[in-house]
Amino acid sequence: LMVLCHSRMLYLEFTLSEPMDQFLTCHRHALEFFGGAPQKIMIDNLKVGVVRHPAGQKALFNPRYLDFAAHYGFQPVACNVRKANEKGRVENGVGYVKKNFLNGLEIPSFAALNPAAIQWRDTIANLRIHGETNAKPLALFEKEKPLLKALPVMPYDCGVIQPADVSRCCHITFQSNRYSVPYLYASQRLTLKILPEELLFFHNEKLVATHVRSYQRGQRISNPDHIKELQTQRQQARNQTLLLAFLNLCPEAQAYCRMLQEKRLNAPHHIQKIVALSELYGPDKVVRAIQ
Repeated sequence: LMVLCHSRMLYLEFTLSEPMDQFLTCHRHALEFFGGAPQKIMIDNLKVGVVRHPAGQKALFNPRYLDFAAHYGFQPVACNVRKANEKGRVENGVGYVKKNFLNGLEIPSFAALNPAAIQWRDTIANLRIHGETNAKPLALFEKEKPLLKALPVMPYDCGVIQPADVSRCCHITFQSNRYSVPYLYASQRLTLKILPEELLFFHNEKLVATHVRSYQRGQRISNPDHIKELQTQRQQARNQTLLLAFLNLCPEAQAYCRMLQEKRLNAPHHIQKIVALSELYGPDKVVRAIQ
């Protein structure tokens, strides 16, 4: 929730977690909704915003949050520890959201929550007569908006970067879910860019895979093309292993294999069967049959 002090214009967004990418993205969405940035933004002491805030001293802000603030030209301010009343406009707004919007609301799924919140925000919250100002937030906002700082041409990149190790099965584990990447990157280290709605996987600076981010747990999210490539590679490796086993049976095996191919038979299938026969009946009998 973000509330402008003068007009009480309100921005609301629900998320399933509050890491850095979500925190910054919600800020960006709020500033874009207002169409500008205020001179100051007051937050409480959550870790993605404030690293440390000793009692009676200035807060040490998270460097990433300071970078975001510099991009949009506002000064971050942290309320004192356990002094949430210092940002009472937001705290009162949270209570208003709970009582007026969420109370009694039937939510079929999380996907339906933010569209419903937008409808409520634009038709009720910002059009009501506010108890403190005795005016509609939207009406006061018309006077406040010209005083906001213009937004930069390019929005801030809110993605969070971290290394990601690929398993032998071409999947990367992130927050207990497994996401596939092309088989060429099996057992390698890639770079993961985390965004609220999607995950981007890079090899050096090349984008090699994208996935819609899942907030469930224990899911296996696979791109069929990635799996098909892996299955094809594994089948080729199996065929190569069987071919070597077949060629090692006897000198005549090479000519036998060549004639299978010349007759356009399914050579890998027949080689697999013959190698299986050698395991069942012993190589001597199979060599005599080949000869």
